[in-house]
Amino acid sequence: MKSDSIKETLKEPLITFQKVTKIYGKGQAAMDALRGIDLTIYEGEFLAIMGPSGSGKSTFLNILGCLDTATTGCYIFKGVEVSKLSRRQRALLRRHFIGFVFQGYNLLNRTTALENVEMPLLYRRVSTVERHRRALAALEIVGLKGWENHTPSELSGGQQQRVAIARAIVTEPAVLLADEPTGNLDTTRSREIMDLLTALNQDKKITIVMVTHEPDMASYANRIINFRDGLVASDKMNRRQ
Repeated sequence: MKSDSIKETLKEPLITFQKVTKIYGKGQAAMDALRGIDLTIYEGEFLAIMGPSGSGKSTFLNILGCLDTATTGCYIFKGVEVSKLSRRQRALLRRHFIGFVFQGYNLLNRTTALENVEMPLLYRRVSTVERHRRALAALEIVGLKGWENHTPSELSGGQQQRVAIARAIVTEPAVLLADEPTGNLDTTRSREIMDLLTALNQDKKITIVMVTHEPDMASYANRIINFRDGLVASDKMNRRQ
């Protein structure tokens, strides 16, 4: 499939970056992390973002997830110009439309898997009964039915990442951002997590943007974008395994 035919097979633009830059520091200490990114992500895509350290991929993901803001340029999410939103509005967008999965899991150690998954729903003021129901359903989706009452210390690394994914999808986000989701896992567990992400993309129609340095993991995506020196060096469609 060619890049210019993607509009015919997917829905509509979910995310658009237009000439987005990010500069850290000032004067002689200024560093250009992003140097004018033009990129469109369509609903239903599974993107792998690759590139060497310092290429801008993490900065891109942080701006995408409203954890940071662009210095110049335009970021549009579902038709809304994020660049013009207030800090509170960006927080609401992040809370209601974006799910995060990190390399280090970021689970609360003294709480159960169920309680960890329920956490995002607390901020939405969802009732206790509904939180419980949705968290149980999310855990079942990621293959952890029966593990609800286990704490992170009682779970393997792969299971902890599954809890983190359940927590990310319990709010039914428009996009799931995954930052090196298999970085702490062995090959077998990594493939299990990638199979799960692929299923969420294909079956649940969740748009996924994943940063990875591993070509084997990137091969699960249907589009691979390489960053270099703060720019998009290549943007290619990929036939999944």
